[in-house]
Amino acid sequence: MQLIDGQSLAKKVQATVGVEVAQLKQEKNIVPGLAVILIGDDPASHAYVKMKAKACENVGFYSITHSMPDTISQDEIIATIEMMNGNPRIDGILVQLPLPKHVDTNKILEVIDPKKDVDGFHAYNVGRLVTGLDCFVACTPLGVMKMFEEYDIELRGKDVCVVGASNIVGKPMASLLLNAEATVTITHIHTKDLKAHTSRADIVVVGVGVPGLITEDMVKEGAVVIDIGINRIADGSLVGDVDFKHVSPKCSYITPVPGGVGPMTIAMLLSNTLKSAKARA
Repeated sequence: MQLIDGQSLAKKVQATVGVEVAQLKQEKNIVPGLAVILIGDDPASHAYVKMKAKACENVGFYSITHSMPDTISQDEIIATIEMMNGNPRIDGILVQLPLPKHVDTNKILEVIDPKKDVDGFHAYNVGRLVTGLDCFVACTPLGVMKMFEEYDIELRGKDVCVVGASNIVGKPMASLLLNAEATVTITHIHTKDLKAHTSRADIVVVGVGVPGLITEDMVKEGAVVIDIGINRIADGSLVGDVDFKHVSPKCSYITPVPGGVGPMTIAMLLSNTLKSAKARA
């Protein structure tokens, strides 16, 4: 069993981005800019945004966070995004999810200029992903693909089970795997017999937010297991969606939680923002 070290790979990606940012600044006088919209006072959202701001600082990006109260109107959020769409210093716009209940998330995401949609959530980019065209891809699934590449994990012809069908992780993950010529099964909360699908898969990718959902008997010997879930349990510790202790001995490769997929999400956000800045160079 080999651990897939997302922490080390994320540092490697960030170092590469940092070098390219310096070159872009020197040769074209362009500094990549990322704008984040943060609404309300959800502690997890604030923690993520703080980490993103720190990562931007480390690679030499210009970054700004628009913090707004959760009472803010949808129209005011849209006006802020439209202002950033027109700001030549901003290459990436990120709306930290989840949004308050009175806000239509789909409407907000559609206002973002697709050329600045570094989270890859806009319908334009999702459509291009599904059809295999160049686009911005959601950062977490993109990070998983980077892990497969780094560890030389073959995808072509492999049976892959994606557990979870969210717009943010499951669906784009499945599209990326299909584009890589894997045979993909997507499962979700209404799937009748989850074990029947996971136990025959060469690769299992899970991200649903249920601690210990994937147990030892649900994974075949030698499988690759990618755990995107991150859950805080009663004792305060962080765990994934996989029963790591019992599943890991059966795996050829597995991601730990924390230190697996998580760091890659921010690394790919930086990579996407750099890609956007290069497009205006």
